[in-house]
Amino acid sequence: MDKKDEEFEELFRKLHKEKALGYLLANYQGFWFDKQLLKGTITFQNHFQANDTDIILATLPKSGTTWLKALTFSIVNRGKYQMEESPLLHTSPHQLIPFLETNMYKSGELPNDYLNSASCPRIFATHVPYQCLPSFILDDLANCRIIYLCRNLLDSFTSLLHFAKQNGFVPRFLEPVAMHRCLKSFSGGKVLYGPYWDQIIGYWEASSKNPQKILFLKFEDLKRDINSSTRNIAEFLGCPFSAEEEKAGLVEEICKLCSLESLMNMECNTKGETEIRFVAKNSSFFRKGEVGDWVNCLTPSMAEKLQKVMEEKFHECGLTFEIQATQFYQANIIIFLE
Repeated sequence: MDKKDEEFEELFRKLHKEKALGYLLANYQGFWFDKQLLKGTITFQNHFQANDTDIILATLPKSGTTWLKALTFSIVNRGKYQMEESPLLHTSPHQLIPFLETNMYKSGELPNDYLNSASCPRIFATHVPYQCLPSFILDDLANCRIIYLCRNLLDSFTSLLHFAKQNGFVPRFLEPVAMHRCLKSFSGGKVLYGPYWDQIIGYWEASSKNPQKILFLKFEDLKRDINSSTRNIAEFLGCPFSAEEEKAGLVEEICKLCSLESLMNMECNTKGETEIRFVAKNSSFFRKGEVGDWVNCLTPSMAEKLQKVMEEKFHECGLTFEIQATQFYQANIIIFLE
């Protein structure tokens, strides 16, 4: 064990730790990480130096990450690839845009060869809270752009459970009684990268102070008007669509290529696996992508608990989320017992 590993082990030993959902989580800078994730995060913090042209896509897990990756890749590279030649047609968005803490700096690795050879603008992704980003970014030593995408807590929680089920991570937690244990941990903030509300508020406040550097988006707004959101992203990145591109319908072409229906039917996203923090089925990154689908998965009491958490945590900063549910409640959590 080298000196850096010894220092990390000593740090991890001193951190407050709790068990939640089968993980031993350590609280670091106010957020929860398991040991492997924390090591990658700290290495990312200590060694990543952003370029002015870098683009960082920040999200919470299961909040539209794959969609944002596909959209941003297509917007930035629209002059390089025709839509019918897009790498998205044969490559997963997660392979085109790597996660910093779980791919690039996984287990303390230093991916200098990739970082030095990647073409500009480099696009990276992260689930790391704003408060835990490298000081190189927080101190504005680089003018990189950050796009943050979040989602209402009810749909995020529902999507996390489906993802866990599809990849067979914690099947015992999908039993009716254990669903409430999952909710207790989630609503108490004890989940990887959580508390979710603290992360959302961190990026929200940072974007309010520096809107030229951080674009704050909601999954629900993308669903409501993806064309306008795509134009907004392009404008923020300094590459707005020209009048000629608008006339040619390029915005609509990109939105169609990157739609959930399109992505989930591509062979590269229906077969095979992708290694992020773990190995996950490519198909598990795609489901319904609907606002309000939690109504088919959560009991009324579970939904009420999460709504109260949202009201309590977001009231002071003025953030609101659409949580519409236009369907009737189905039999309690039958979806997880099929």
